[in-house]
Amino acid sequence: MDLILQASDVLFWAGLLKGLQMALWPRLRPALGDFAYPAAYPASLLLFALATWYCGLLRVPVALALLIFAGLAVYGIRRGDYRLKEIKSLLFWDVVFLVGFLFALAVRFTNPPIGYFSEQYMNHAFIASIIREPVVPPLDPWFAGGRLTVYYYLGHWLMGSLAIVTAIPSEVAFNLIPATVYGTAFVMLYALGHLFLSRWRWLPLTALLLVPPSIPWFLAAGSDIYSAFQDTNWIIPGGRVEFPVFSLFLGNVHAFEMAVFNQVFLIFLLGVAWCRWGGLELRARGALALLLALSIGSMPLLSSWDALVYGPIVAAFLLVLILSERDRSTLAAAVAVPAIAFLVYLPYYLHLEPAGIGGIGWGLPPTDPLAFLAVWGGFLAIIYAAVAPDIRRVPVALAVALPPLAAGYATLAILLVPLTFLLLRRERSFPTLLCVAGLAVLAFCEVFYFEEMLGGDYSRFNTIFKFYFDAWILLGTGALLLAAGWLAGRRSVPATRWLALAAAIALVAAPVALEIDIGRGLLGIEYPPAGYHTLDGLAYLEATRPGEAAAISFLRTLPGDHRIVEAENGDYGYYSRVSSFTGIPTILGQIGHELTWRGNGAWYTERPAEIRAIYEDPGRSLALMEKYNATLLYVGEPEHERYDVRLPDQGLRLIYDEGGVRIYERVG
Repeated sequence: MDLILQASDVLFWAGLLKGLQMALWPRLRPALGDFAYPAAYPASLLLFALATWYCGLLRVPVALALLIFAGLAVYGIRRGDYRLKEIKSLLFWDVVFLVGFLFALAVRFTNPPIGYFSEQYMNHAFIASIIREPVVPPLDPWFAGGRLTVYYYLGHWLMGSLAIVTAIPSEVAFNLIPATVYGTAFVMLYALGHLFLSRWRWLPLTALLLVPPSIPWFLAAGSDIYSAFQDTNWIIPGGRVEFPVFSLFLGNVHAFEMAVFNQVFLIFLLGVAWCRWGGLELRARGALALLLALSIGSMPLLSSWDALVYGPIVAAFLLVLILSERDRSTLAAAVAVPAIAFLVYLPYYLHLEPAGIGGIGWGLPPTDPLAFLAVWGGFLAIIYAAVAPDIRRVPVALAVALPPLAAGYATLAILLVPLTFLLLRRERSFPTLLCVAGLAVLAFCEVFYFEEMLGGDYSRFNTIFKFYFDAWILLGTGALLLAAGWLAGRRSVPATRWLALAAAIALVAAPVALEIDIGRGLLGIEYPPAGYHTLDGLAYLEATRPGEAAAISFLRTLPGDHRIVEAENGDYGYYSRVSSFTGIPTILGQIGHELTWRGNGAWYTERPAEIRAIYEDPGRSLALMEKYNATLLYVGEPEHERYDVRLPDQGLRLIYDEGGVRIYERVG
């Protein structure tokens, strides 16, 4: 795809984000005051997701959701809410957004391919399916006849809807998603800095940029950047450790990665309530409660694991608010937030049918403390420094570490010490509460895990994978706010604005200038040579598999409601690629993922066997295609490798035959 066309796509996408933000901004003033402008970035995304989701539920074009924002903008103009002088004074928020946006964009520009080595196929399949047919519940592209009622898909829905209204193809939108998340999260973390700090307000942003202590250690030992990331990724046996900057370079656009902007937004809203609730008027309290409800209500659909973490946090926060304020409006708000949060997406819960979590387990071997510190040592050092005066004042409380040490849980002891001293404080700041929440999540992971399909040594795989990521946001933000508060009391650094400008330029330029390459060559994938810079995640197909690329382009132009037959061969290989790249549902895609979502039913053996029969048994091909309402049959190199292809002489019409790929349409 031409770089000029890609540049126009970026401008359209960023322009839409800015338009949504500006339309909503004046309506947030009663609740958020001087923070309404930055908060309108994530709030407008959540409102757009909600509006387009209901459009999909009602089977009307998602672009109609723009009428809401157009109405808000017209209303604001008529009221005189848009004053040029005021807007100029607020442009620094846009600069912060652009720094995060352009940094993530530069990372994806140098690492663009949508490959099979991770979960990129899955996430692109969801987005492509939503773009092709934006209905609620969305079609499951890897399970013909199924819907995504088995998975949390709102992030994919949101980003797919943005792509629909901007007419940007999924392979480019895929690489614009991290930029959207980083830009929005950057501006919210900077707002948190403004809320709690007089100086060093930018420091919380680095929670999205920092790496665990293990990364420099591995680099010093001679590893390249990808190996250092991967070695850290698997440093804790039976679990997976992922942190924001690694997720960005890996480029999965997984649900929990897209949900980061809402995590940070919710933390910000809680911070505003912590600082300002008592001084807010009734109308402002109601508006803030609605924003809290929208944020926490969207969380189970964006990433259900986030809801398991932040649901208890919000509940505890509302309880503390009730006890501290003791007035009717606070009680009403505390009751309204969970009620509205549940009701706003009620149809989602009515449709929900996942295999689910089997319960809470415990008793797995403890985590190696050295491996744990290799991940969390940096943030823990800040927190231990913060509680050092408390330890000197009440050293007897160190005894809390003795029981876990006696039981062999040294890592749990490391966590309980700062957690105890933070809880013992009579006066607690909001940053310390974030640290308490983050430490509590890590302590939970040390003892308990959620039982899923994975078992044995990998029983707590997803618990660590998802909860550690949330803990990184909580603990990182809290620890960096504490560090910034300490630095704010020291001598100022001269020419901080010029240093900030230089740092921003260096951050945006670094991914391209340093040619940081994560994806090329993984697992034998032959990407084009170095210097391959684009936002088109499928451009590499034209260089490596031109026949497939042309066939995919043809399929994406086909109108109508189709289902396609393609080869099935497990997970994380060059299979399920047709459904992933086009969004056309196939009989069965990556079977391991569907097993996790749907549980082990008759389909698990039936569908793979019947796909094989379609390709190898001409007498059954048409009947089995009809069983799954499959209208298309794809035969490329992977199909010939997987099956002894023998198709019926009648009932299939050849509609494409180029570059080693044949596509048939079922007739009659």
